Amino acid sequence: MPRRPRGLPLRAVAPNAVTALALCSGLSGVRFAIGGEWQSAVTMIMVAGVLDGLDGRIARMLHGESRFGAELDSLSDAISFGVAPALILYLWSLAALPRMGWISALILAVFCALRLARFNAKIDETDQPHKSAGFLTGVPAPAGAGLAMLPMYFWFWTDAPVFASPWLVAIWVAFIAVLMVSSVATYSWTSLRLRRTVRFEAIALVVLLGAALVSAPWHTLSVICVGYLLTIPFSVASYTRVKRLRAAGERLRAPEPTPSA
Repeated sequence: MPRRPRGLPLRAVAPNAVTALALCSGLSGVRFAIGGEWQSAVTMIMVAGVLDGLDGRIARMLHGESRFGAELDSLSDAISFGVAPALILYLWSLAALPRMGWISALILAVFCALRLARFNAKIDETDQPHKSAGFLTGVPAPAGAGLAMLPMYFWFWTDAPVFASPWLVAIWVAFIAVLMVSSVATYSWTSLRLRRTVRFEAIALVVLLGAALVSAPWHTLSVICVGYLLTIPFSVASYTRVKRLRAAGERLRAPEPTPSA
C-alpha cells in the first residue's frame, strides 16, 4: 500500500504563523504610508523585524523547522524589508523624483530579493567562509530596511527638510541596497558570546535600550543605525584577520613536498 505523504506538523504552525504576522505587519506599513501616517508606517516595519527575529527561535525551540517555513520566511522578508520600505520611502520622499526616485526604490526592493535568493541558494552549502567564522555576508534584510529608513528617523525628531530631500534619500537608499548584496563581512549578533562577568551589565543595557525605545524611539533608532554602520569597518578588519589566521593554519597543516631522488 503506498504511503500517504505527511503534512505539515502541528509544531511548525506556530513559527509559520509568526512569519505570516510579520508579513502582515510589513504590508500594513504600506497602508499607513498611503494615508500619510509615516511614523505608524515605520513602526510596522520595526514590528515586522521583531517578529522576524522570533519565528526562527520559536521554530528551533519547538523543533518545528521545515522547508516550507524557510521559504515562507524568505518571501516574508522580501516583502516586509524590501518591497514595503521601498514603497514607504517612495511615497514619503522619492515620489518628488518620478524617474530617479522610482529607480532607487526598485533597487532597494530587487537587491533585497537578490540577497535572500543568494542566502537560499547557499543554505545547503558546507563551504561558507563568512558563516563558519561567525560573520554574515552583507547587511541582513531587516537591518537593511532599518538603515534605509534612517533619513526618516532624523526627519521625525529634527523636522529638518534636508532629511526629506529626494536626492539625499535616493542616494542613501541605493547605498544601503548595495551593502545588502555586497560581500562585506558584518557581525552576526547570534554568534556573539558574553563572558560570565558582563551578563548583568548586558541585561541592564537591554533594559536601558528598551526604555529608550519607548521614550524616544526615533532618537534611539538613529543612534542604533549609526552605531551599526560604524561597526562595519571593524567587522571587515576582524574577518580579514580570521581569514589570514586560517590561511596560515592551512599552510602549517599542509604536508611538505618530498624531495625527488
